[in-house]
Amino acid sequence: MSAVPTQARADATRTGDSLVVRLGGVWRITRPLPAWPKVLAQAADGGPADRPRVVRLVLEEGERWDSSLVRFIYEVQCWCRAADAACDLAALPESVRRLVEQLARAQEKHVPSDHAQNFLTGVGLAAADLWRQTRDFANFVGECTLSAIGLVKRPGRFRWHDCFAEMQQCGAMALPIVSLISLLVGLIMAYQAAVQLRQFGADIFVADLVGLAVVREMGPMMAAVVLAGRTGAAFAAQIGNMKTGEEIDALETLGIPAVDFLVMPRLLALTLMMPLLALYANCLGILGGMIVSASVLEIPPSAYWIESQTIIDLSDVSSGLIKSVVFGILVAVAGCLRGLQCERSAAGVGRAATSAVVTGILLIIVADAVFAVLFNVLGL
Repeated sequence: MSAVPTQARADATRTGDSLVVRLGGVWRITRPLPAWPKVLAQAADGGPADRPRVVRLVLEEGERWDSSLVRFIYEVQCWCRAADAACDLAALPESVRRLVEQLARAQEKHVPSDHAQNFLTGVGLAAADLWRQTRDFANFVGECTLSAIGLVKRPGRFRWHDCFAEMQQCGAMALPIVSLISLLVGLIMAYQAAVQLRQFGADIFVADLVGLAVVREMGPMMAAVVLAGRTGAAFAAQIGNMKTGEEIDALETLGIPAVDFLVMPRLLALTLMMPLLALYANCLGILGGMIVSASVLEIPPSAYWIESQTIIDLSDVSSGLIKSVVFGILVAVAGCLRGLQCERSAAGVGRAATSAVVTGILLIIVADAVFAVLFNVLGL
């Protein structure tokens, strides 16, 4: 007859400040298991105040065990950490120690961060994180620059089919939302200007205000913000899903750079389509101002158009187009970068898309501020 397997046991022996716990029996998660508080209470000599300073775990030879043993040892480690006691695992097999370490690392990832840090620590951590993100952004811009140089030297190796498909997605498919936003922005600006200007009998100057504001600022910016929320997030989600599915790893294994294969078609497509969308947004914004002027101020559309032509010149249009090109590059770079930095999980893809939108809009605002100062210095 075969021997009946014994239950899991943990026999504790107290020697001075040391506590030796001998583990034996069959450790199965479906069977009754020893509880560490009971084992500790049975070995206590002088009550709770007389806690051991060293806990040494020993596993008897030939015993069978599963993850329940690893969980018990990790519980002992946590108690020792809280009681400021040493936990000696040297007598355990290497396989058991390795599993305990893996469990400890997995549990540490789910420990909530300590929000009780002082102000200087928070500032230092934020500065270090900002420096890291700036360095990653600069490295990615450098890789895109090298890829663009390679595109100029060898245009035949570029994936033009993917570029044209992305141009359709970020250009033609974005016309409805850009039309709605641009028209409403023009309507709002004209109506707000009309309320103030009609007090001075300067109704016709609504065309000047709306025309300059739309062509120089609002048209390119609103188109860029719309594409940051629409196309930038799509870029991050697409590339993030490819990273989660290990498709990017497969490309790198085959010697195909992800920047050349995935980033450059999207970057070129958005850079080419953004000026066209900005011009389209300018037209819709001026049309919105014309509608308000005709309905509220009773200004004929012909007079509104003539006044707009007198105030808007080529420098205004060109400045808006220059901004739109830079905005398109920034949105594409932000979306692709966040996609490549995505964590390998579904939640990571969502965070990457959100981060792409936030980063894209932030870069747009910063770039627009830089352009405002630069154009003021140049007198444009």
